[in-house]
Amino acid sequence: MKILLVDDEIEMANPLSRSLLREGYEVDVAYDGDRGRQLAGQGVYDLLILDWMLPGHSGLEICQNLRSQGDMTPVLFLTAKDTIDDRVQGLDAGADDYIVKPFELRELLARVRALLRRPTNIEPTATPRLKVDDLELDTQNQVAYRNGRAIELSEKESQLLAYLMRQPNQLLTHEQISQHLWSDSEKPTSNALVAQIRLLRRKIEAKGETSLITTVYGKGYRFGSG
Repeated sequence: MKILLVDDEIEMANPLSRSLLREGYEVDVAYDGDRGRQLAGQGVYDLLILDWMLPGHSGLEICQNLRSQGDMTPVLFLTAKDTIDDRVQGLDAGADDYIVKPFELRELLARVRALLRRPTNIEPTATPRLKVDDLELDTQNQVAYRNGRAIELSEKESQLLAYLMRQPNQLLTHEQISQHLWSDSEKPTSNALVAQIRLLRRKIEAKGETSLITTVYGKGYRFGSG
């Protein structure tokens, strides 16, 4: 099981990370909301442990962003906020559970175990959709929508577009994208990614439409008009 811990209190985050590692979990740690949002958007975690108050994007904003994109990864909030209104706000944002600071380590570990035991095949009932700017992607049916037109995508094109859309306006390197699209056993040719980007652009960027895929020469690609 892989966990993302996002907390700007290093003196708490590092010991907690070590405790989770001792329990057998794989753990990544981010110390600010911007990095936390970037990592969370990769969709590779079984659980997110988010501090509510963070520099950059707050834990609440990270959770809301994921839920708006159809990502139902369980979220456990760490928070000093303990009023009814605060708890309602967190749950309305899509949190699955919360624990108030200061907390007992054994209670937090129990809540982690409980969240990871939850079945993942009951959410959501609606078709997962991603939306960035004026482009929407139906990930289940491999169809994108832009300016009233439906765009049929191949499986690989849909995987590529979903990965880009989950991390809008972030620089994604050639290596990051290739590792996501192809397993080690597939061994794509050196220009396979360039070809996939070219095919995807032809489909989602019609004449007169704003370009959404920006090439950052020598590094990779960035998605979004912003």
